[in-house]
Amino acid sequence: MSGPGSLIAFEVGTAGHAERIPGAVGMITHAVSLGGIDTLIQHPAGLTHRPVAAEAKPHASLLRVSVGLEDPADVVADLVQAIEATR
Repeated sequence: MSGPGSLIAFEVGTAGHAERIPGAVGMITHAVSLGGIDTLIQHPAGLTHRPVAAEAKPHASLLRVSVGLEDPADVVADLVQAIEATR
């Protein structure tokens, strides 16, 4: 591998917005763990890090995406439509 990895993290405006986005994607799968050949998304503060102490949790507006083998334009389009649909 000569380029960056396939895991990305980004924040959206609010925690509520971040909670709604994984349910609004169409092609991307809302998942508990990340990795594999399909693109996956998770909201760590509301899922995997829910039982973690507040000071150790990622920010509530953070989303994590594991990018799979789908066409990059399709992944971007799905994320964009989910972000816009949940504002």
